[in-house]
Amino acid sequence: MATIELDVRGLQAPEPLERVLESLDRLGADDCLRVKINCRPVPLFRILDRNGYTHEEEPGVDALLDITIRKRK
Repeated sequence: MATIELDVRGLQAPEPLERVLESLDRLGADDCLRVKINCRPVPLFRILDRNGYTHEEEPGVDALLDITIRKRK
């Protein structure tokens, strides 16, 4: 199981969304993508749900949110 770290703080829309979606292609079945972001990306959550991914949000230490994304089992 690998963890891919992605920091999209400070980027202007739609770049954070684009970078997350590009990173999803690198996820293996048991891998996760950890995203540091300074907004709540509701459009991203809808895209993830439609395409077979789950996500967990938690308050970040040095970002508004830390989001963990995994392929749905």
